[in-house]
Amino acid sequence: EAMILSALLTSVLINVVLCLFFIVIYSILRKRPGKAHLYVPRLVVEGKFSVGIESGLGRRLFSSLKWIKEAWMPSEDELLLHCGLDAVVFMRIFVFGLRVFRFAVIIGVFILLPFNYLGNQLNVDLTNLPNKSLEAFSISNVDDGSSRLWIHFAAVYVFTAVVCYLLYFEYDDIASKRIAYFYSSKPKPSHFTILVRSIPTASGSSLSENVERFFHQYYPTTYLSHTTVRRTSKLKELIAQANKQYKELSRMKSKSPSEQRFRRSGFLGIFGKKVNLVDQYEKKLEDIEGNVRTERSFTAGKEVPAAFVSFKSRFSAAVASRIQQGVKPTEWLTEVAPDPRDVYWPFFSASFMKRWICTIFVIFVCIVITVLFLVPVVIVQGLTHLDQLENLFPFLSGIL
Repeated sequence: EAMILSALLTSVLINVVLCLFFIVIYSILRKRPGKAHLYVPRLVVEGKFSVGIESGLGRRLFSSLKWIKEAWMPSEDELLLHCGLDAVVFMRIFVFGLRVFRFAVIIGVFILLPFNYLGNQLNVDLTNLPNKSLEAFSISNVDDGSSRLWIHFAAVYVFTAVVCYLLYFEYDDIASKRIAYFYSSKPKPSHFTILVRSIPTASGSSLSENVERFFHQYYPTTYLSHTTVRRTSKLKELIAQANKQYKELSRMKSKSPSEQRFRRSGFLGIFGKKVNLVDQYEKKLEDIEGNVRTERSFTAGKEVPAAFVSFKSRFSAAVASRIQQGVKPTEWLTEVAPDPRDVYWPFFSASFMKRWICTIFVIFVCIVITVLFLVPVVIVQGLTHLDQLENLFPFLSGIL
């Protein structure tokens, strides 16, 4: 069905109202103390978050909406200084979209719409415009074989060329900012480090010795040091238990002597003899400390075929992370060292085949999710064009 003006305006109005509604809800929730860690985590961490007390609903709402104006006030340099390069790139995406949309509006409204309206292909009565179709302003109203069709072709070529130019300019600007940001930032250990996986084993030597021998041989002047990855899941579990027991012990010691510090050692704390909870937690901490010492002594022999290798310069680390190190393509795999917070440590012990299977599985799951998302969309779109479905698939006429 053709779009009519009243339906278009209704759709625009609904979307505008929904946008305003979500902006108001976000503005209110971000001022709630319980939601601050979700909406403004940076301000909470820096201790700059404060809840103002304003009288009156209108004043509180107006105060909550100030962030919209403040969000557009900082320059790119200020945004880069306080929020980093990712925030600048994220904002530039919106700016780029607005530039493309502005040029498309100029081409469409001031060039294409007038030429389409002057066509005679459709006999459209515009006396009752709100309830009439907008096809008179579309390419459908251009006469068959008219030379005005070249205006549409030229508009498409010009629009494509302008978008490509804007995209090239945007990419060049972001690339220069990225390089400048990289050179101006303070050196980090990750800039000089690479991750090496699928390290082959050799009889009579450990993985750590293999790594040191290999990089001393091929990078004698730039190799600095390395750290092998070890299985420490049991050790991390013990440390987590120790932290939990320490918090409970601190909570017990903070109680006054008059408060309850005793409980029975039997079932549900009802049966058995009375024990001092402070002494009990201290004993558990001592036991965990002994287990941690024992586990640390065993951890030295739990190496996995992965290591972090550090170099004396960024250039050497970058070169080593990009070229193939071993004769076999499945050994001595290198990549840029990730941030420690972005590492799933148990995955280091996985073999090359297991990682490859997991990668294929993730791709397959993404495809399945995409297909499952498209199914309801296709069904809904089909329901809006039942007559076309009946023409394309006559055997569905009895169902439709």
